[in-house]
Amino acid sequence: MTTVTSPLAGRAIGLAAVPDPVFSGVMVGPGTAVDPLREPSIAVAPVDGIIVSLHPHAFVVVDEEGHGVLTHLGIDTVQLNGQGFELLAAKGDTVRRGDPIVRWNPLEVEAGGKSPVCPVVALEATPDALADVVVDADVPSGGTLFTWR
Repeated sequence: MTTVTSPLAGRAIGLAAVPDPVFSGVMVGPGTAVDPLREPSIAVAPVDGIIVSLHPHAFVVVDEEGHGVLTHLGIDTVQLNGQGFELLAAKGDTVRRGDPIVRWNPLEVEAGGKSPVCPVVALEATPDALADVVVDADVPSGGTLFTWR
């Protein structure tokens, strides 16, 4: 079983509240989303594993069970071309839960006309594989978002 923790502090709002049909329609995978605190922050690894994909606006960490967890920093933030994001890790790095991955500022994302809401998604999982999904609660960075069986 994999426990997936929040990559940042904020309010868990669930995928249905994400202003993007690809995430809200669970097309990428099940999970939840975090509406981050409006302050400069560091997105951290939600699980122990290897960074298999890393962009300024999104990253995927795969744990030893082969579970890939996508953290997407904001919606349509790829259009910001990395502005306001600073990579603190590299693709291929082995990370521990809580290790820093990307420094960013949700306020800059909003100023750029984008939503700072962050989907945290279990890739290639079925919805029934997840349990205890947090959808309406304040979460600290490192707080549990869901478990993956």
